[in-house]
Amino acid sequence: MNPADEILDIVDANDTVIGQARRADAYAHHLRHRCVFILARDAEGRIFVHRRTPDKLVFPSLYDMFVGGVVGAGESYDGAALREAEEELGVSGLPRPVPLFKFLYENGAQSWWSSVYEVRCELPVNPQVAEVAWHDFLPLAELERRIGTWEWVPDGLAAWQRLRASGIALS
Repeated sequence: MNPADEILDIVDANDTVIGQARRADAYAHHLRHRCVFILARDAEGRIFVHRRTPDKLVFPSLYDMFVGGVVGAGESYDGAALREAEEELGVSGLPRPVPLFKFLYENGAQSWWSSVYEVRCELPVNPQVAEVAWHDFLPLAELERRIGTWEWVPDGLAAWQRLRASGIALS
């Protein structure tokens, strides 16, 4: 299926489902929906960082320190987190991602409920070429150095800033 045709739950400011729409329509009409962000770490604790492909519907060619995506209609955040992590990392058999926090991302007309997770990926990764143009596992200090020099997806950067402010240990 074309990602633009995926059906999403449309939600209100309290994250209550109020309808459904195609992903393309949700984006075009700025309908609030649900997303998951998964911080993936390797066996050494390094963080998976990638640059999105130029043909992505949202934030093409930008860097991200999370894997993830939209939550499908009727899908749970937890189910979407595992599905998205395995799809984007190109692995199967990951442990269930651990939920960290949830927040409402709003940036102008863009708005989505965002559930943030963490997962340990000790398997060799094989990211989807349609999703990931470049990737590497970076130590926390290297990722922090790149924050001011690379162009990051704004929702991922907002999630990262909330994560850093939360006091959740990253090292």
